[in-house]
Amino acid sequence: MAHFTPAELTAHLKDGLLSFPVTAFTADLQFDERAYREHVEWQSSFGVAGLFAAGGTGEGFSLSPAESAAVVRAAVESSRPEVPVLASAGGATWQAVENARAAEEAGAEGLLVLPPYLTECDQRGLEAHVDAIASATNLAIIVYNRGNGIYSAETVARLAEKHENFIGFKDAIGDIEHLAKVYSRNGDRLFYLGGLPTAETFALPLLQMGLSTYSSAIFNFLPEFALEFYSDVRALDRTAVTEKLTNFVLPYLDIRDRVRGYGVSIVKAGLRAVGRDAGPVRPPLQDLTEQDFADLSALIERAGVRQPAAV
Repeated sequence: MAHFTPAELTAHLKDGLLSFPVTAFTADLQFDERAYREHVEWQSSFGVAGLFAAGGTGEGFSLSPAESAAVVRAAVESSRPEVPVLASAGGATWQAVENARAAEEAGAEGLLVLPPYLTECDQRGLEAHVDAIASATNLAIIVYNRGNGIYSAETVARLAEKHENFIGFKDAIGDIEHLAKVYSRNGDRLFYLGGLPTAETFALPLLQMGLSTYSSAIFNFLPEFALEFYSDVRALDRTAVTEKLTNFVLPYLDIRDRVRGYGVSIVKAGLRAVGRDAGPVRPPLQDLTEQDFADLSALIERAGVRQPAAV
């Protein structure tokens, strides 16, 4: 049973750092529930505002509906009550609706609507997609503006007017003109969060656009560093942000960009580098090569961001 109303969840999430826990897998690529529960328990022991289970970094695209429900339930049961768990709804509309209902049953507090299955669609279709999901659950809804799910300011406004549980807009495009239109049209009716890959890179400029928070993949393996970075962003400390970008984030991106799909793989590699292995990634993703893993481990050591696995 959810503890937050949609309005309460909005207030809680908009001024704190968010993250997507990786989904732990065994060597034969089965869901490793024990390791996942340990990871979520560790993640929620830090001052994070919320955790998105079975999302992009959580390889939600590779999970069956049953696996997604099991991942969400494990996250809800393992996170501190003060750290709400939000699930993800993806795939075709029927599957997203199934994800939503299973997430509500598991006790999630909200739902991130991922782009629909890979096909061309326009605003009427996107609106119908989100309308079906929002109508199927009482959970708070956040849409993910990404890929083939690009929502116009007017579509967002119509959904917000129709559904009280529609609370947020997450952006992974970075189109400043589009963001300005969405924010101008919808204002404080929603909260806005950044979702570009390795969001730290864009966090400071997007704060000026009204995106008060973002989801940090780096939080998975360096939670204290990620929280310090977020604090610097909110304090508008450009010097501190630039120092962290230069010493760690930008070199990290250089490794991430060596292979397509490393955006998820490098996070699991980071966990292995700090002694908290969450297993391999599922195909079609691929794990880091030995050399790339060695370079990441050396970067973590050189940047001085390694930390003890404290709870």
